[in-house]
Amino acid sequence: MNSLLLIGGIGLQEILLITFVVLLLFGGKKIPELMKGMGKGIRSFKDGLNDMEKGLEDSDTTEADGTETH
Repeated sequence: MNSLLLIGGIGLQEILLITFVVLLLFGGKKIPELMKGMGKGIRSFKDGLNDMEKGLEDSDTTEADGTETH
């Protein structure tokens, strides 16, 4: 909860207001679908970051070995 307070001073009242607006816009039945889609997107983003980091580590070890990467 402390990390939320650091982001622009968002407090409990603002979080409740945002939650209420989201419920009004999307309804209770759509929220689980939205959260599922958001979770898949975040997971895909993290997988992409991990693949990129792994590729950078592989290229660093290849350059350290003295072999060309072309």
